[in-house]
Amino acid sequence: MTSIHQDLIRRSGLPRPRGIVLDTPFGFQENADEIAARTVSYFRDHVESEVRVASFRTATDPLVYERFIEELSQATYIFAGPGSPTYALRLWRDAEIRSRLAQKLVSGGSLAFSSAAAAGLGAYAIPVYEIYKVGADPFWVEGLDLLGELGIRCAVVPHFNNSEGGTHDTRFCFIGEKRLRLLESQLPDEVSILGVDEHTVCVIDADEGTATVRGQGALTIRRQGTERRWRATSLPLSEIQQQPAVAGIVTGDRSPAAHREPLDRNDAERVAATILELEGLLHGGRNGGSDSGEAVRMRSEMRYLVVRLAELARDGADVRQQLAPLVDLLLTLRNEARSQRRFDEADRLRAILLRCGVELQDSPAGTAWSLAHA
Repeated sequence: MTSIHQDLIRRSGLPRPRGIVLDTPFGFQENADEIAARTVSYFRDHVESEVRVASFRTATDPLVYERFIEELSQATYIFAGPGSPTYALRLWRDAEIRSRLAQKLVSGGSLAFSSAAAAGLGAYAIPVYEIYKVGADPFWVEGLDLLGELGIRCAVVPHFNNSEGGTHDTRFCFIGEKRLRLLESQLPDEVSILGVDEHTVCVIDADEGTATVRGQGALTIRRQGTERRWRATSLPLSEIQQQPAVAGIVTGDRSPAAHREPLDRNDAERVAATILELEGLLHGGRNGGSDSGEAVRMRSEMRYLVVRLAELARDGADVRQQLAPLVDLLLTLRNEARSQRRFDEADRLRAILLRCGVELQDSPAGTAWSLAHA
């Protein structure tokens, strides 16, 4: 980040830019003073710039609050980083604080948010500690939606390619693929996931209308099961602003792939577990009933996951055993739709299975299925 900090601080054009570090994300930690001091030293020794600590760790002291607001108003460069997204957002959702931060986007200032702080920039944020450490069921918390000011309706997911778990999946800010899919099913249709890999920066220039990806990894826009990725490039801001869902996967040269990313056989059990968990949530009474918008999105997600897994059917041998519980799950949904005279939905489910190479045989005794080319 050193060169990034230097570049952004220089953009103010002032001989003595006013930089501040926000201690809110880590303000709950017992060593918060030490972290703040180390950050100031880092900017002095490596970035070669003096910064002040703008402290706001609790909302109980009116004087601290007013000083924090004044610091935000006067700063030309604002940095915030690791800690707890939910702790920071609980304090930053104050209308005056959000207004001062948003003003920097149009007044020539710069915001540099990383890790926990970056997670709060979107309309929704992942409560990482609550899910990964405490074990809460996946859910979103309301974000600052600062990127919404630039036409980017998203949920920011830092640490997108994290691999610290070793034997378990810690991608996507430590929550892994299974829980990310559950979270995706809860997002409004128009909201994308904006993923930033580790050791990677996305510099959004509102004046120039560009987004520049720098560092070792990639920027990913993920929406409704599809992805676009950019690596070490500059692109028009319109590429990541709110737009219809894209098809396929696009890499750094933005050339569309011919088909979805192939599903490896080793992923089958992971995808199956995700679908079964979605089914449990759908019928467990936690989503406002089967006719709720949430239930509709979850059903759609299940259909998509089954389509991906069922592509294995085209490979032939030993696939039926893996597919059986998933096909049976879809058949249950189809039978439910038929019994409730939702014949269009039942026909769509049959078409999905047929497209994946799964043929159905309806009879008075029930529905049997087979692999088309087995």
